[in-house]
Amino acid sequence: MTPPPGEALKALPFVDWLPHQRWYAGRTRSIVAADPTVVTPLDDGLDHVLLDVSYTDGHLERYQVFVGWEDHAADHSRHTTIGSDGRRTAFDALFSEQFARRILALFASDTTAGDLRFQREPGATFPVDAPARVANTEQSNTSVVFDSAAIFKAFRRVLPGVNPDIELNRVLARAGSTHVATLLGALEGTTPDGEPLSLGMVTTYAQNSAEGWAMAKASARDLFAEADLHPDEVGGDFAGESYRLGEAVASVHRTLAKELGVQQAPAPAEGMVERLAEAARAVDELGPYVPAIEARFQAVSGSEIPVQRVHGDLHLGQVLRTPETWLLIDFEGEPGRPLVERGRADSPLRDVAGMLRSYDYAAYQLLLDEPANQQLAYRAREWSDRNRDAFCSGYASVAGADPRDQLPLLSAYELDKAVYEAAYEARHRPAWLQIPLQSIQRMISPAQGT
Repeated sequence: MTPPPGEALKALPFVDWLPHQRWYAGRTRSIVAADPTVVTPLDDGLDHVLLDVSYTDGHLERYQVFVGWEDHAADHSRHTTIGSDGRRTAFDALFSEQFARRILALFASDTTAGDLRFQREPGATFPVDAPARVANTEQSNTSVVFDSAAIFKAFRRVLPGVNPDIELNRVLARAGSTHVATLLGALEGTTPDGEPLSLGMVTTYAQNSAEGWAMAKASARDLFAEADLHPDEVGGDFAGESYRLGEAVASVHRTLAKELGVQQAPAPAEGMVERLAEAARAVDELGPYVPAIEARFQAVSGSEIPVQRVHGDLHLGQVLRTPETWLLIDFEGEPGRPLVERGRADSPLRDVAGMLRSYDYAAYQLLLDEPANQQLAYRAREWSDRNRDAFCSGYASVAGADPRDQLPLLSAYELDKAVYEAAYEARHRPAWLQIPLQSIQRMISPAQGT
């Protein structure tokens, strides 16, 4: 006799399975328990599970798992197999083509199951019979690609509140923006105390697209290989694409401003100073730069600036070039911040600064093995300056205002991003720390505007 879904799930070794998942964020902690707290049967042999994970330090996290069941020892990898209830095998259903299609069909039929709502956008159609495969690029989520027609992104870490990725994609799609993948549906729920939960989304798939980061790196590499040519003379010149990317970002900002409004708010200098102090405690190399960085932050303190909804974590890895245009993706904001913070209005210069920092990274990461090569350093600066200027010019052509006309505020946002990068690199990629540190040194130099 098959046990009830909740009882069968409680017997599964989630504690052993979780640490092997690339999206699992608790590897630095010791697990006490992983309890399937909320179980929603979706279909025969398919359960939706909210898994509450507790740790020895008292920390709690919640994760989302689609659990598929099969009566035989199915051919699933160790990575996807969760365990057995004695008769059936339980596995991560997103990695099964059959079960992934069944999940997509729930969106097509606008299904409500318990507190879960598989909401279909008006007029949306779903490729429920298309081949399905899990994308292998993400770390914190899991995405299933359905041929070249749609992609379902499941947010693995579950936080109360509305995820900006769903919220802003919905607004932009309904406003007819051509610079985002069209939202087809969203998986949402409710906590026991009535708070909303954002669990996943389906969008059109960006067929034949290329990631901006890969394109930019290839362009910079082409320049480095041509010792006697300037960036505009190299076959892989990226400036035209940077101009068009600036147009796309400004267009998205304009649509968000129109649909969600613009307010006046104090410049976020206080938060920048706090993040600087925290980063300086963790990264000794930031110490010599702290007074000059803080002075840049204080220079904009007390000023009122227009704020609106923005992307929040924009860089070259968050944009795709299709044959027709540039698309902005992943509107989740900085993943380490609470949802309520990610959904706050900010200056569009936050996104502009993120792109400018990304151009520096695309150029200077190629110099990591040759830090003393002054000729390559000169060419990296030349490439970055050309593309930063092109991006700002493209942005200005649509926005009607050039970001470079607000140098004190733009500089503050760019320094804030570089400080964040320094803390990240010191923790995860120490060999890359020189990239943000060199940029900070350049930006605080009296001879430099940004």
